[in-house]
Amino acid sequence: MGALILRIKLATEVFYILFYVNVCNLIKKMVENKYLRILELIILIFLFIGLYVVNYYTPEENEGKIVTKITDGDTIIVQGGEIVRFLGVDCDEKGRECYNEAKNFTDFSLLNKEVILKSESEDTDKYGRNLRWIFLDGENFNQMLVEKGYCIARFDQNSKYKNEVVNAENYAIENKVGCKWKDKI
Repeated sequence: MGALILRIKLATEVFYILFYVNVCNLIKKMVENKYLRILELIILIFLFIGLYVVNYYTPEENEGKIVTKITDGDTIIVQGGEIVRFLGVDCDEKGRECYNEAKNFTDFSLLNKEVILKSESEDTDKYGRNLRWIFLDGENFNQMLVEKGYCIARFDQNSKYKNEVVNAENYAIENKVGCKWKDKI
């Protein structure tokens, strides 16, 4: 969804620029030079108004939603039934060592609270879950899970928060924080 919105914005901006250039070339042929500058200014004003309207009315990539259910440590369900899998992290599955701790922390931290969902270029996983960064009160919750030792950092592609999450994991490992690292050498 986020990549599609960016493509729509870019295509609209390119259209307006090409439209502006073509209209100016046509007018140059039709009007004397003294009126051309005034006309170019008017067209430029309309161009910027058009770009503003397109950007203003295009939906944001960041969505505020209420968390209605916790599936496990790194998967939640938000209002509207949308299943969201956290980007950049991998918590233990049911029956594994840190499953309960990660799920309980996510439950305590997020259930019935409003979070901001931020998308990246990879929008859904192979199970159809929406892939998002979760922000709670302005803080990256995905990073927090790793920093507190409830899960590990996992990246299939480059990400805008990769460095922060990897640094959080290094901190947790070095300080033996949380169930993932407390008993590890």
